[in-house]
Amino acid sequence: MRIVVADRNLIPHRDRLEAMSPAGAEFRWLTDGVPYAELGDAEVFVGRFFTADMVDAAPQLRLIHVAGAGTDKIDFAALPPHVLVANTFHHERSIAEYVVGAAVMLRRGFLTQDRALRDGIWATSVHDATIPQAPILGEAHIGFVGFGHIGEYSWKLLQSFGCTGAAVTGSGWAADDSGLTWTGDTGQLNRLMRESDVAVVSAPLNAHTEGMIGAEQLAELGPDGVLINVGRGPLVQERALYDALSGGVISGAAIDVWYRYPHGEGHCAPSELPFGELPNILMTPHSSGVTTDTFAGRADDIAANITRLHRGEPLHNLVSR
Repeated sequence: MRIVVADRNLIPHRDRLEAMSPAGAEFRWLTDGVPYAELGDAEVFVGRFFTADMVDAAPQLRLIHVAGAGTDKIDFAALPPHVLVANTFHHERSIAEYVVGAAVMLRRGFLTQDRALRDGIWATSVHDATIPQAPILGEAHIGFVGFGHIGEYSWKLLQSFGCTGAAVTGSGWAADDSGLTWTGDTGQLNRLMRESDVAVVSAPLNAHTEGMIGAEQLAELGPDGVLINVGRGPLVQERALYDALSGGVISGAAIDVWYRYPHGEGHCAPSELPFGELPNILMTPHSSGVTTDTFAGRADDIAANITRLHRGEPLHNLVSR
């Protein structure tokens, strides 16, 4: 079985992935470009993207395995019916740490304090009577926009601080034992934002959710509210977010998912708007889930599915077309 791996995040786990795969599996590891020449006899492709041109170059392909959750860069329409697509997760623990860390940083004002102190300004109520004392995270009400793997694991950590929480989801449902004060569908989004001190966005991006958070919803979050987006950038309207941050409509934001991404090497402004000039935003390059914990788990899942394919067994985490 020939396996082409075109995701550099798996390279640190190369030995692990190869050791757990079927005996005799042949791996070809790539880090750059579209591997047309390597696809001719490939049965499995592991990577974040697959185009129509790649389909034509891979007549023996049986499985595309994304080393992550998102499959938006797979051209499903071009795939033959027999080609399976699977994904994997394991990012929820790492992203939950980011959510909690960002919530503390923003809610306590540490981000703005850091930037002020670099200029010699001690931006704390101890030295400036106009600055209020910050609340602790445990006093916060958390609003989850989406409550899947990421939301659930983040909530487990936030509960330990004493936070309360609510959520809106596509179905309007969460488990009865979730510990949330209420759960509703997206028609309750404005209420969620209005009641929240911290809004955590982790909903999937689709035609129904794109742009779901705009100026109206950010105004509901209010001048003391914090937004954390670990879902997809376009869930939040780009201009509305910038205006809300620059105009003090909300207190701050942690944004890990963006509106523009680099092609190839990592050189690209994440937006046409100058978010980097704002003092009240934590900007990270879609890195909240990038840890050894995440990708070791993903390597295990991929190896297990390759083994199932080799044995003719049903695969896990198949993605519906």
